[in-house]
Amino acid sequence: MYNNTLFTLRDQINALDLQLLLLLKERRGLTLDIARSKITTQQPIRDIERERELLKRLFIEGDKLDLDRFYITQLFQIIIEDSVLIQQALLQSTLNQQPRSVKIAFLGPKYSYSHLATLQYSARHFKQVVEYDCRNFSDIIKSVETGKAEYGILPITNSSSGSINEVHDLLQYTQLSLVGEITIPIDHCILVSGNTTLDHIEIIYSHQQPFQQCSQFLDRFQHWKFEYCESTADAMEKVAQLNRPNVAALGSSQGATLYNLLVLENNLANQQHNQTRFIVLARKAINVLEQIPAKTTLLMITSQQSGILLETLLILRTHGIVMIRLESRPIHGNTHEEMFYIDVQANLRSVKMQKALLELQAITSSLKVLGCYPIENAKPIDLVPPVF
Repeated sequence: MYNNTLFTLRDQINALDLQLLLLLKERRGLTLDIARSKITTQQPIRDIERERELLKRLFIEGDKLDLDRFYITQLFQIIIEDSVLIQQALLQSTLNQQPRSVKIAFLGPKYSYSHLATLQYSARHFKQVVEYDCRNFSDIIKSVETGKAEYGILPITNSSSGSINEVHDLLQYTQLSLVGEITIPIDHCILVSGNTTLDHIEIIYSHQQPFQQCSQFLDRFQHWKFEYCESTADAMEKVAQLNRPNVAALGSSQGATLYNLLVLENNLANQQHNQTRFIVLARKAINVLEQIPAKTTLLMITSQQSGILLETLLILRTHGIVMIRLESRPIHGNTHEEMFYIDVQANLRSVKMQKALLELQAITSSLKVLGCYPIENAKPIDLVPPVF
């Protein structure tokens, strides 16, 4: 009788889940209708005050239903972010015509973290996608440069291990443009092919980035030997083929399903909320509508003179431009100049950005715009004063 009751309750939950999906689909449809109206009215994508009022109204209704406000906040922050990003994607598609089917290059094989980022980015931006997996970062760029793929997706920075220097160095020499970005959560797992324990593992396979991001956990097992692979997917495939209790891979839980591996440990990164930001490259730059929050990435080379970086920051400040990332890289064979990657929160086409670029050109040896593209995340609503 207990089992019958449990099955009945689960069937009821399944039916409710289906209703939720249908309602979310209906809500998305209305969101897209709103986006189409904004094409003609030129209204900004986000209306922060409306979002605040929405949450406050939901809190009042939630209190009547005995629903926790933190639960409501978490749920609707996700829904609001999805609403913002699909509106951005629709408006951008009206400005930059895209083919119905595109080929995207990524660091493969399938179910590497780059592949997961590709799937997530594609779901929002393209109707049909042909996946083109590459063996290394250089091959991704070459495939886009030569026309084998329309887009390339590469990791650029991680919240635990920092910048991915190889990608930064490759950006110096390509004429491709940054046209997008996406940030995904990274949950590194110890994956094995059968029943074993951490103490029985002797060899662990992965890409160098997960090894760096999980260094604190890995330091606990001094007897483990690291074997570097071109991607986490390569590592998982290798462990599946070896099928031995003394080998493991450091990879994703999604990949574990594909390669029939078991998750022995998860959430291993040095930082609890481990994220990787990926950039999207294409042969042609895009325009970003002024009503969409935009980011511009610059590559700046300066002489090694006192105060040059401070002067750069003052120029940005004078024009009200917010700098959100600054990375320095050495110039190989050149000890007299410095190179900086700078992300600013500004549209390249704006008057203030154009004025700032003119002033920056006057104090730099070289200034290259790597791309201007929509900011691909929606900052959570700041409820002031707190209503919890």
